[in-house]
Amino acid sequence: MKNNRALNKILVIPDSFKGTLTSRQICEIVQSGIRAFYPQTEIVCIPVADGGEGCVDCFLTAVGGERITLSASNPYFEKISAFYGVLQGGERAVIEMAACAGLPLVENRK
Repeated sequence: MKNNRALNKILVIPDSFKGTLTSRQICEIVQSGIRAFYPQTEIVCIPVADGGEGCVDCFLTAVGGERITLSASNPYFEKISAFYGVLQGGERAVIEMAACAGLPLVENRK
């Protein structure tokens, strides 16, 4: 049964769920759930990060920029695809160490 009570605005501001969902994915899931009950409500999604995984994507969502992919070494010195963000036309960059050294990359080899 749907609740028809009107809500003006809902803010969704999640961090990632380490190793499972990014903050952007959580925003999409929560927004979909809210829409099912409050279709007329304005929903503002702001993915956030605490400096670890998801940090680059949060900056790119907030201020725009470009995601640059490159080769890096993981915690076991194996080559992987990693990334960083370029902001403000190249005047600033955001580096996310979790992209090449984060706990999810360790998997079951802790």
